[in-house]
Amino acid sequence: MGNTPKLALVGLVLEEADEGELICLGRIPLIVVEEVGYIPFEPEAANLFFQFISGRYERASVIVTSNKPFGRWGEVFGDDTVAAAMIDRLVHHAEVISLKGDSYRMRGRDLGRVPAANTGE
Repeated sequence: MGNTPKLALVGLVLEEADEGELICLGRIPLIVVEEVGYIPFEPEAANLFFQFISGRYERASVIVTSNKPFGRWGEVFGDDTVAAAMIDRLVHHAEVISLKGDSYRMRGRDLGRVPAANTGE
């Protein structure tokens, strides 16, 4: 599936997946889900994602990246209780890495800075 966007993957699973295909996801040793929180989940997608995380809990590895702190995941999934249960499963046995600072993609760029006035002196 490579870099399939989250919404496309959720849509594919909702529309196309049968139980056999979902079991195949369970056989993949590591799945990376990027940018959780960039776009809020619809209720059905949030439920499916919770089931996905719950199904992999203590069975297979998941790496999740997000631009949102855990305290704001209730906004992302539309339900604080579901978000808390999901976070509980994700962080148990996990190594949580929190990065602070400027975006790696924006390094070395002066976006947002006002250029110094050229006085000609």
